[in-house]
Amino acid sequence: MLTMSKADSSLSDGEIIKRVLGGDVGLFEIILDRYRARVFGLVGRRVPRDDVGEVAHDVFVRAYVSLASYRGAGEFDAWVSRIAVRAAYDYWRERYRRREQPMSSLTEDQLRRVTRMASAQSSREFDGRQSLDDARELLTWAMGKLSPEDRAVLELVHLEGRSVKEAAALLGWSVANVKVRGFRSRRKLRAILEKTLSAQGGDA
Repeated sequence: MLTMSKADSSLSDGEIIKRVLGGDVGLFEIILDRYRARVFGLVGRRVPRDDVGEVAHDVFVRAYVSLASYRGAGEFDAWVSRIAVRAAYDYWRERYRRREQPMSSLTEDQLRRVTRMASAQSSREFDGRQSLDDARELLTWAMGKLSPEDRAVLELVHLEGRSVKEAAALLGWSVANVKVRGFRSRRKLRAILEKTLSAQGGDA
């Protein structure tokens, strides 16, 4: 079993990458340790809980395979983050292609909750925490109705509060594309939510 010395652990990302590319592949374990929390955090906000481990693993595989393409321009953290965001995007793109999106229809329990939300006269009629949980559940379901591209932009810009420029860098898209996609995705999401709440409110 390979062991890492304190000297190895103190190496910069750039030094580690250089040595890994030179054949000392065991040092990549330090990169795994340094960025595990970062990658799991990014992936965990974007894919279902049961699939986080698999997608995070894919991120590190992609990072290892692509190490030679990292030229040291910018922080390694940002480079890994881009890989993580794109891996999550690819996850949804594959699910969308196969039409295996989770929560493609509301469960009975979700239906009851949406009906309660639609028929509420005031948010004060419900416990604040429960209302927040219901809203998050409905948002997650509605996001599952969007294309991977729409979902990616909404997550980055509107849910995480990143700038359009930052979102474009993470996705590898143009700023103009992110702006246009952001406008259209908000409109689509709003239409889905309004249609769902209106329909369930009418059935109440």
